[in-house]
Amino acid sequence: MSISSSLNAGVAGLAANATRLAGISDNIANSGTYGYKRVNTEFEGMVVNQTRGAGVYSAGGVRAMTSRLIDEKGALVSSAHPLDLAISGRGMLPVIPSVLMGQNLGERPMMMTSTGSFRPDAEGVLKTESGLVLMGWPANSDGTIPTNTRDAVGNLQPIVLNANQTSADPTTVMSLGINLPALATREGATGESMSTKVEYFGNLGTSESLDITFTPVPSTVPGQMSNQWTMEIRDSASPPGADLIGSYTLTFNDSQEMGGRLASVAMLSGGAYNALTGELDLEVAGGPMTVRIGRPGDANGLTQLADSFKPVNITKDGSPVGNLTSVEVDENGFMRATYDTGFIRTIYQIPLVDVPNPNGLIALNNQTYQVSPSSGSFFLWDAGDGPTGAVVGYAREGSTTDVAAELTDLIQTQRAYSSNAKVIQTVDEMLQETTNIKR
Repeated sequence: MSISSSLNAGVAGLAANATRLAGISDNIANSGTYGYKRVNTEFEGMVVNQTRGAGVYSAGGVRAMTSRLIDEKGALVSSAHPLDLAISGRGMLPVIPSVLMGQNLGERPMMMTSTGSFRPDAEGVLKTESGLVLMGWPANSDGTIPTNTRDAVGNLQPIVLNANQTSADPTTVMSLGINLPALATREGATGESMSTKVEYFGNLGTSESLDITFTPVPSTVPGQMSNQWTMEIRDSASPPGADLIGSYTLTFNDSQEMGGRLASVAMLSGGAYNALTGELDLEVAGGPMTVRIGRPGDANGLTQLADSFKPVNITKDGSPVGNLTSVEVDENGFMRATYDTGFIRTIYQIPLVDVPNPNGLIALNNQTYQVSPSSGSFFLWDAGDGPTGAVVGYAREGSTTDVAAELTDLIQTQRAYSSNAKVIQTVDEMLQETTNIKR
């Protein structure tokens, strides 16, 4: 009966607008919630098929369809803490609830969030106030990130920071810029050796040194210079008698174009010299070390000019034992720790999670999301690669709620709800008239 269908349509209208009101209420309530993704409610009409020409119409009504617009990005809000993280672009941060720590994560669905304010707890675990633990790939001791599986969570680990942790960075690369006096190779020169010490740091943070001695080879031709030197490198960390780790004959150029630059390096003992890179491959007590002295014809490195013996530019990596002072995350998701010695080391990489259909993710508490059949399989990207954006420190993602738009929708919903209530009231009056016919 048409009048009954009108009543059903009115009731369906009340239910649909009540659903929309619930979504609007949720959006407005979370207008200040970081990372909140607003709920969108749309109406779909339902049609009851009628026989053409029957002259009777039955109302089908309406139903509400709600969806969370997870792919919408809120504005980034700056903060004063380096571990307030957000994403500029596509992608999310991998997280787990703290209650799941210690369990086999490989059997659980991937969880993620678009932003978070992470702080270390008493055990150094990086988590939010709501208990979301930030996940990442731990770096090797040299700061490199090993190859990890991109379509599984098995290699991800909770990020743990220890404020009392110390670290030593051994020296592995050194560059020598030293000038040797050209007149020391002239015929009749004394041939007195010249030496310098260059500090380096061992594997345990100990301070060691390379003792480098340069001995000139005086010319045998009157009034001429041989331009040759013997260089010996000794390691203070090696046992006495076995501390000579390299001996070389250096020949310098005296031409107009290349005067004072290395012409050749002949190895007498120790590590080999690579003329293409200008490096010596030495073996100190703690392991291999690369020492750059310059390529043949290179203006940098060792030189021989009519000046005094002096180190002009000596650089090296490594540092002594240091205490952790700060941690920051760069745009590529690398978490770097800074120590009070000035040493900076990569300790974790935070990948970004992406799925083909972000709006198909299952929304959970605390602005977290979980993969579902509708979202498609996840993939762990390096930040900035593929479709993903950059990781932003000192920032949070704001709510996607537009309060002005929600209040406008609230007015429309209120009017629509009142109108549907009026339809029910009218149907009630018409049915009352129908029952009065019998009287």
